[in-house]
Amino acid sequence: MNKFFTLLAFILFFGTASWAQGNTIASFKAYGHEDDVIYGMSGATSFYFKITPLTEMNGSKLVLYFEPSQAILKAHSYINIVVNNKPAYSTVLGKDSIQKLVLNLSRADLSPDKFLKIQIKTLLTISDDQCKDLDNPAMWLKIKNYSYLSLVKSNKNFFDNVNISNCFDSKKAIVYPSNPTLHDLKAVAWAYSRLKKTQTRDIGVYEESKMPDTLRNYIRVGKLDALPADQRALIKVSPQNNQGLFYLHKSVSTITDSITHMIDVKGKLVPVKTVTSEQSPKEILFITGGEDTGYEKAITALGNMNVLNSTYGDYLLINDAQNTFFKTIDENRSKLSLKQIGGVSDFLSGIGSLKSAYSFKNSDFSFTPKEVEIRFIANYSALQPGDRGFFNIYLNGLLISSEKLDQSGKLNSSITINRYQHHKYNTLEAEFRFYPTTGNCKNSFTNFFAEVDVDKSYLESKNPFITSDLSFYQYPEAFNTGTTRIVVSEKYAKYAAGAMGEIIYELNNNINANNFPEFVYSKDVQPNDLKKYNIIALLSKEDKLLKEFRDAPIQFDRDFRLYNTDNNTPVYSLSDTVSNGLAQIFYGVSNNATLVLTATGTHISEAFLAASRSITEQLSTLSSNVCISDVNSNKYLFNINKSSENLEYIDTKSGLTRFWDSYNLYILLGILILILLSFLYVRSKVQKSQELFND
Repeated sequence: MNKFFTLLAFILFFGTASWAQGNTIASFKAYGHEDDVIYGMSGATSFYFKITPLTEMNGSKLVLYFEPSQAILKAHSYINIVVNNKPAYSTVLGKDSIQKLVLNLSRADLSPDKFLKIQIKTLLTISDDQCKDLDNPAMWLKIKNYSYLSLVKSNKNFFDNVNISNCFDSKKAIVYPSNPTLHDLKAVAWAYSRLKKTQTRDIGVYEESKMPDTLRNYIRVGKLDALPADQRALIKVSPQNNQGLFYLHKSVSTITDSITHMIDVKGKLVPVKTVTSEQSPKEILFITGGEDTGYEKAITALGNMNVLNSTYGDYLLINDAQNTFFKTIDENRSKLSLKQIGGVSDFLSGIGSLKSAYSFKNSDFSFTPKEVEIRFIANYSALQPGDRGFFNIYLNGLLISSEKLDQSGKLNSSITINRYQHHKYNTLEAEFRFYPTTGNCKNSFTNFFAEVDVDKSYLESKNPFITSDLSFYQYPEAFNTGTTRIVVSEKYAKYAAGAMGEIIYELNNNINANNFPEFVYSKDVQPNDLKKYNIIALLSKEDKLLKEFRDAPIQFDRDFRLYNTDNNTPVYSLSDTVSNGLAQIFYGVSNNATLVLTATGTHISEAFLAASRSITEQLSTLSSNVCISDVNSNKYLFNINKSSENLEYIDTKSGLTRFWDSYNLYILLGILILILLSFLYVRSKVQKSQELFND
């Protein structure tokens, strides 16, 4: 049995989903959840799963694996499962170190927005004295990430239930023409951004000539008359001139595949392959238009979540398209309520540690904040004489503020953090800690309650973080002000689609997404454009436009080499044959934000994509302005300026100097050997002379 669990864990760790016998098996890890630990005497955690329209909840199952602490009294500890805010299952813990729980699901377990919400609550004990169990670090229960959902596939209501509004959740790929236009690239970028907002990972971006044969559920972009004839025949609605079109093609066909089952033969698991045929749905969402104007309208609508989420049919003809977004009272977005960043009102009750968590990004503000005031306004039950209560604020796991609670029942607490304390992505926790009078401990477990007012509590940026040199720490919010142009080398356009998707997603990955860049070829950029717009350029290293970026940390029209400042060893050279992506961010000629990405080697698409992803990660430095990453996920960060000693331009040296730099150690070693041989030769002659003299 243990071998079976180990094998199951291995499969669920490395496979996002497997299809067999009409069911899909999707692990918690495949949904983005790692091992989740519930701490304390009475703790809870929640999981949210988006359920596709092709899932039949009746007959589906939740299979939960969990590991309780070895120290707890299992016979006196409990686990409770709440599905869709309704109690579903409760049980005392068993004796096994890894325990399994199977729960049948039904249609009633889904929320109206088609999410499956699972809450796991625990009541743990280590001793017979509850008061001694408070805050014991040995009280925990771990939800394993190879827990999974077994969801029943159903094509029964496929044609009725699947529509444009809900089809994005199941798509993981985008297909574009092999020779894309700027409109095609723009469509790919906005489709990519929309898919990533559904928390889809590993989005595939394919030229139509390189599309996998097994791909059956994807987004297809392209002007109507540029689509292949076989795909154009799937579209049953014809847009007129100046009309854009979303069209969802749906069909069901029989596919034959082989499935591997693990069979127990004399105590050993043996793989056995069987051939199976099943009815499989096929979905293609076309983003197209009658001609360029209509196609552009479809792309504009693709960036409007309100349009996408309210289109319940299989097609949408678009005559007019515009993006209007809700604006906060503070147009500059310097003050954000906890509700705006996704906070919800949690009624907390009990004893010990009671926490609420919130997440925010620097890009939620209109500029990179230098200092942020964090203010919590809350109500709580008044403390009785002898009770002890505290309110603590944690930022990214570190305690930054603590104050005592009193008999007023009102909390108004604030603290200001500097730029060294907050990161690009932040986790904020508010904690109430309550300890009743010792003598009344057992009778006070539900007497304390608290609730943070998420409407009145807020984050406020005091002033912008302004530096003489731009850094990745300030990306993407450096592009929030003004108009941004995305520039691409025409010959590299087909390789830049995925990277453009990452960029569009990041520019709009905030609470008020309204950044709609213009797309242009580098050959059409005028010198004045570099002063007028923010620039994000994806260029080949031979592109003439690179010469116009004289304020860039690195000049790509010259051969260069980068060194590690700690040991002065070369880290990167432009002549490397490995596919690398290089990103550099800086202020342009009119103090406008400028980001330039270049790619080398044979895997240009992957290099561009690696560079675009690396600059959006939680970087460990505040001042990096150059990032080099390769297709193997290796990454180097540099802070380059005019006086940097870790940058060397090779082409400024003569041939003799370059020869000396390359072979100086060998030359010096040869000279040393010659000196040694000369010394030995002279010494031998001297000895012979002395011997003759003595004779």
